[in-house]
Amino acid sequence: MIAYVTVGADDIALAKRFYSAFLPALGYTLAEGPEGLSFALPAQPGQSPRMPDFYVKPPFDGRPASAGNGSMVAFEARSQGQVRDLHAAALGAGGRDAGQPGFRDAYGPHFYVGYLRDPQGNKIALFSSDPNEPGRDG
Repeated sequence: MIAYVTVGADDIALAKRFYSAFLPALGYTLAEGPEGLSFALPAQPGQSPRMPDFYVKPPFDGRPASAGNGSMVAFEARSQGQVRDLHAAALGAGGRDAGQPGFRDAYGPHFYVGYLRDPQGNKIALFSSDPNEPGRDG
């Protein structure tokens, strides 16, 4: 199980605007500190933390942050409509389009996905694969 994912950012305020446009709608809460942003899924009292956490931080080595070629973080939405809404919200909060929401021939018939680049260039996917919603072939 993946416990956490970290992406680098040079402008934490811009990153906060971008990620706050969609992560709270997916259940994540935000904690800020001098080290950056920490988004976590809340756990019920007496339960273990829900994974994975998502961190946005300046690189520890002090050099500029850079996006990894071929790396991407995907967040699951509840529905195709939520994918569209959150994709639009993220674009309005400083993100760049990397693939409009829709079906892709390379994936299963119910995999509905939109791709973004955060302000630093990190690739983000928002997807839904609810079999109760219309699929690519129907």
